Amino acid sequence: MRGEKKEMTDQLTIAGRQFHSRLIVGTGKYRSFQEMARAHQASGADMVTVAVRRVNLSDRTKESLLDYIDRKNFFILPNTAGCYTADEAVRTARLGREVGLSEWVKLEVIGDEQTLFPDTEALISATKTLVKEGFVVLPYTNDDLIVARKLIDAGASAVMPLGAPIGSGMGIQNTTNLRILRERITEVPLIVDAGVGTASDAALAMELGADGVLMNTAIAGAQDSILMAEAMGAAVEAGRKAFLAGRIEKKLYATASSPLAGVVR
Repeated sequence: MRGEKKEMTDQLTIAGRQFHSRLIVGTGKYRSFQEMARAHQASGADMVTVAVRRVNLSDRTKESLLDYIDRKNFFILPNTAGCYTADEAVRTARLGREVGLSEWVKLEVIGDEQTLFPDTEALISATKTLVKEGFVVLPYTNDDLIVARKLIDAGASAVMPLGAPIGSGMGIQNTTNLRILRERITEVPLIVDAGVGTASDAALAMELGADGVLMNTAIAGAQDSILMAEAMGAAVEAGRKAFLAGRIEKKLYATASSPLAGVVR
């Protein structure tokens, strides 16, 4: 059944909170709120990220995307999309908490308008400030080990490196860096955020050892967003199982599938 949440012992744990699904989905770029709600259900996800700046917080009598998120089934993760300074991101996170969205935040501090790459210096600064104020901070960052370590030292509850530029759909561009991050980051979850285009990208991220994948455009922009959401949920689950199972070693030459001992000649 589409969107059916399965009871699994292998759960994603962030800041002590458990999630059944390792897929985190967004709320932007859908053709309608109704389509968004159906895609969320089909994905099997139980965490949804919402841009604080996209929500009408001043007049709750008007229709809002929040009206189409069942908070009994989905955990809302506010994000600071569109912020270009540490101060701006901190104020946006505070606003999300003040209006009752969450004390969690997907922290974004953008450093370049064209690529939407993060300003890592400002990101670290904002993380320190928000952690001191009691926030659970999940920073969107680049795939740099040194920055990741500094974010963890600043108190981040997860590290969320990009696979490719936001919304590009290019898939995982630097598998080597993600492998290094997986080997060296063990204190907090490693969640690939941005760049996924199709199910194989999500599966690859999980096969490389990511603890989860966050995506929006790949689902919302698909010709059939509901079907793509279902595919992404299956891909994340399959990739995780493959990682846990342990793939065979790659070899240059063939190895017979059946043993040659005892073969009648």
